[in-house]
Amino acid sequence: MNKIHKWTEEDAPLTQTNFNFPEQLSVYHGKVRDVYRLKDDILIMIATDRISAFDVILPKGIAYKGEILNRIAGKFLDETKDICPNWKLSSPDPMVTVGYACQPLPVEMIVRAYLCGSAWRAYKSGVRSICGILLPDGMKENEKFETPIITPTTKAEYGLHDEDISKEEILRRGLVSVEDYQLLEQYSLALFQRGSELASQRSLILVDTKYEFGKKDDKIFLIDEIHTPDSSRYFYADEYQERFINQLPQKQLSKEFVREWLMQNGFQGETGQKLPEMTEEIVNNISERYIELYENLTGEQFIKTDTQNLSIRIENNVLNYLQK
Repeated sequence: MNKIHKWTEEDAPLTQTNFNFPEQLSVYHGKVRDVYRLKDDILIMIATDRISAFDVILPKGIAYKGEILNRIAGKFLDETKDICPNWKLSSPDPMVTVGYACQPLPVEMIVRAYLCGSAWRAYKSGVRSICGILLPDGMKENEKFETPIITPTTKAEYGLHDEDISKEEILRRGLVSVEDYQLLEQYSLALFQRGSELASQRSLILVDTKYEFGKKDDKIFLIDEIHTPDSSRYFYADEYQERFINQLPQKQLSKEFVREWLMQNGFQGETGQKLPEMTEEIVNNISERYIELYENLTGEQFIKTDTQNLSIRIENNVLNYLQK
């Protein structure tokens, strides 16, 4: 078979792809993932080493990031498929997932068990209603809610920010039906419960996460990633209480450390703000943090593999899978 690889240089980390797979219909280059659609409603999703924060793609890729996210997502998709059907069929390469193409629903379900991140920043500024949910006065950063809450967002077009939205507004605007929304809530809370149990086994706390859903043949499927450090936030369980009592920052397993570094350097994605320089030290540190995330979440040692010519490896593995 003729090679379809179009690169002329070694690509490590992998920050772009340009494949033309057999029976390919289209390709979508997202902030982090490149999605190739084939006939028969099959998707090839490639987790690149791009990294984004505040809806901005940062200028340098992070070695091993794509593989780490893809492997974590695949693991948790497999471990939750008894709760909710999901889109995954196979993972023919460490950076690739093949699955069903579903019609995405226009809302994302964010489940929060603790007051932190963007919710805390809003609360600290005086906001007491998040997505129609009233929060009591006097809460502290990283305080646990009595029960997990769901704070949906709209699914924004590329380059735009997702926006908080209430359940009532979702139903009023007819973004999803009442019946479908009830199932989304049921799935989201059950998935979060399973994720929390799995995290607890690793001495971690699943703090918050987002779930995306789509429909295929009028059936709801969980799509995209699940419980990865890009879509979720984790605390270390053995340090949580002491740090909370002493009002110290929690040690986190999430991408929040990247956002914090950007904010410390005057960038939050606002117009006119300039991205700070990503030095080799910063890039290597982020890569090592992602490896730490992987090992803590999975309990498995991450073995660094050869990162030269990743596009050729991916192409060969996908072609071998498609020929089966």
